[in-house]
Amino acid sequence: MARPANITRPLFLGTTSIFCLLAEPVHAQNESSSLPKQHQTTGKKAPSTSRARQLTVSDPHPVAAQPATGGTEAVIVTGTREIGKKARDSISPVDIITARQLSETGMPSLREALTQLAPSLTMPTSGYDAGALTSAFSLRGLSPNETLVLVDGKRRHTTANIYADPGPQQGSTPVDVDMIPLAAIDHVEILRDGASAQYGSDAVAGVVNIILKKQDHGFHAQSLTGITASKDGFEQGIYMDGGAKLTDRGYIHVSGDYVHEDHTYRSAPDLRTNTKINKLLGQPEQTRETVAVKAGYHILDNLEAYAVATYAHRHAESFQNYRTASSLDNYPAYAAIYPNGYSPVMTMDENDWEVTAGLRGEIDNWHWDLSSVYGRDYDRIGIANSANLALSTDTGRTPTNFDAQGYNNEQWSNTFDLSKAFHIPGWPYAINVAGGASYRYESYSIGTGSPDSTYSSGSDALQGTVAANAGNYSRDVIGGYIDIATHLAKNVQLDLAGRYEHYTDVGDTETGKAALRYDPLPWLGLRATISNGFHAPTLAQEYYSAVAVSPTAARGIIAANSPGARANGASALKPERSTNVSGGIVLEPVKRLHITADVYQINLRDQILPGGNVYGTDALSALQMNGFTLPADAATWGSSLSTHWFANVASTRTQGLDITATYPTELSPTIGRIDWDVGINLNRTRLTHQSNAADGTPLLTAQSIAYITTAYPRSKMIWGGRFTSSDGKWTVGVHEIRWGQTTSELTDYTGPTNSASVSAYSFTQFHNTPKFVTNLDITYRVMPQLSFTLGANNLFNALPSRVPDSNRYLGVPQYYMSTSQLGINGGFYYLKADVRF
Repeated sequence: MARPANITRPLFLGTTSIFCLLAEPVHAQNESSSLPKQHQTTGKKAPSTSRARQLTVSDPHPVAAQPATGGTEAVIVTGTREIGKKARDSISPVDIITARQLSETGMPSLREALTQLAPSLTMPTSGYDAGALTSAFSLRGLSPNETLVLVDGKRRHTTANIYADPGPQQGSTPVDVDMIPLAAIDHVEILRDGASAQYGSDAVAGVVNIILKKQDHGFHAQSLTGITASKDGFEQGIYMDGGAKLTDRGYIHVSGDYVHEDHTYRSAPDLRTNTKINKLLGQPEQTRETVAVKAGYHILDNLEAYAVATYAHRHAESFQNYRTASSLDNYPAYAAIYPNGYSPVMTMDENDWEVTAGLRGEIDNWHWDLSSVYGRDYDRIGIANSANLALSTDTGRTPTNFDAQGYNNEQWSNTFDLSKAFHIPGWPYAINVAGGASYRYESYSIGTGSPDSTYSSGSDALQGTVAANAGNYSRDVIGGYIDIATHLAKNVQLDLAGRYEHYTDVGDTETGKAALRYDPLPWLGLRATISNGFHAPTLAQEYYSAVAVSPTAARGIIAANSPGARANGASALKPERSTNVSGGIVLEPVKRLHITADVYQINLRDQILPGGNVYGTDALSALQMNGFTLPADAATWGSSLSTHWFANVASTRTQGLDITATYPTELSPTIGRIDWDVGINLNRTRLTHQSNAADGTPLLTAQSIAYITTAYPRSKMIWGGRFTSSDGKWTVGVHEIRWGQTTSELTDYTGPTNSASVSAYSFTQFHNTPKFVTNLDITYRVMPQLSFTLGANNLFNALPSRVPDSNRYLGVPQYYMSTSQLGINGGFYYLKADVRF
């Protein structure tokens, strides 16, 4: 296919859309010369010997193929089993985001950086309780559980901390990508297409593949210091990485991050005190240390050993609702400790690690890869600055800190992959055949709380887990797949994939995918895919139980197979099923203007959500069956006391459109250039079916339906440009993000202090109107090894729409946290220093 020359590289807000399939990298040589060599993202130099060239072929992440600037000539490893497949030739939409582009956002974590760059990716506005302490993101308006995360092409283990509180993320145990050092990341590939047939469970909305650095030389350090417009939420990040050779046959690359974030405070006055003493609404405080080591060694000319290890520790704290001094009138011991009342603080200490070891090579043109990955996430959740009033009354003891809950999630994956390009007489095109088998062991453990946290009604704000709700659970997953890719004609590609998996707890699944691409003209490409997928219920969704207690309310969640749930008609969970259809067009109507458009539809059946809500005395009875003890006056709380369990309750249809456009402007040889870009995601989810309880009543309330249909933005648009001076000393980026509307059904509260809900089914519709955010960064390169950046994310301090007074519990949450639109922190201003050797 003839391709235009001298096409400037596309810069899509840091995202290189593979839809720019018809372009060569834009002035690649000139761009490299405009930057100091130390600032070019390069991989290990390929040796000139034939032995080294043979080894490069067998590496699914070849160093030389890793993108330096996100150009379309970069080799991708996501969404294809073909060796050496270039981004511009991909059959499915894949975005490539490089480390440099992540850094340009000025965000302290991978999740936040991706949100600034990818229109189809969103993250929660905030979060409640322990759910606020884990990083989650969503693709195409679906639950975080519907996105598969890989690291170097291998399935990453998920967090043990389930998001148990109300909201669109409820029930999710996603991969916490912030537990991977940002400094370790070479680039990220985002496959925006269903891929269960290629990768297995969870790849319903798409796949995020994080490729780690493997350079065998150099050192890089970066410092990021920032604060919000409200002068809180101070952040400090330090990021370092470097590589070295292992003789002349291997490499090792070590990376590490240190990130600290202070609390932010966004609460409105508490109606009980008419002060802002209640700090519920805001960003949790956290300190996170992460480290990664990646190594490879060529044992033989056609045999390489490789290994990756990551470790992370996080300490996080999140405020709970304030308890007034009057609530302690009958508890003199605690009244002496908290004479002005108290705000319980939920704490989490998390240790997360993963180790990968493998061998790969080539025998008679067969590329093979044998690997084993073990990952573990352990969360110890406590409650500080709290009380156990019953314990104080009965024993006279007044502890204030409690070890309440412990969760452990483990995953051990073993895979063997094969691929070979066959040439059959009479067929002019290569036929790439890939296949593999896998065995995965998954376990989930719930630990008991300390005796003080479980005594009687338990520690205030968060009860300790009682023995009846603790346990160890596991399952085995065995699977196999086959993938065949070829050309039907010179400009027609076809890819077929099929997978079978067996789960010891939920049975068998079979998935398939067919993808087609047609390039009728050098400046026009058409593509389409159809597939089915699945998400197996997580062990946490099957077995998790807990109760969160507020001053005059309590929300419980119990396991679907528990006595309390069974007594109310619950049944065992089954996998979610999906059907994905997409179609796209890529074109270059004029030189250097690249436009793409992709439409998609995802039908998701048997969606796992909280169902079977019961309230008041029914909820109290169900919780007591499961061993929970509530405060003595809980029976009088009415609809403010509730519990539920996870169930297959709904079917939805998500339809959307992705549009991208890029265009470079060369100002002059002495001034520089501007790379313009636009990215748009339009997304809508509708409820197509919901299940009923045994008595015929629907399992979903209007509020629950809003969580899965309208809590994600109706649209997300990113546009702007980046100026680079001809000498490479100055870089200025300006981008605008428009967050579309979200719609929620808010609980109606009553009484002078909004302390009780009107009824279990009384809600008010609330529109979080569209918001505009301006991001600006200015970089000056002092010398080839040193640069400074001054930047602002949300320059003009935009904030979400305010919630009506009658829909704020105790009057405090003036912004609604259960959406995935604009964050509640407002403007963030930062200074960044970057050093490379």
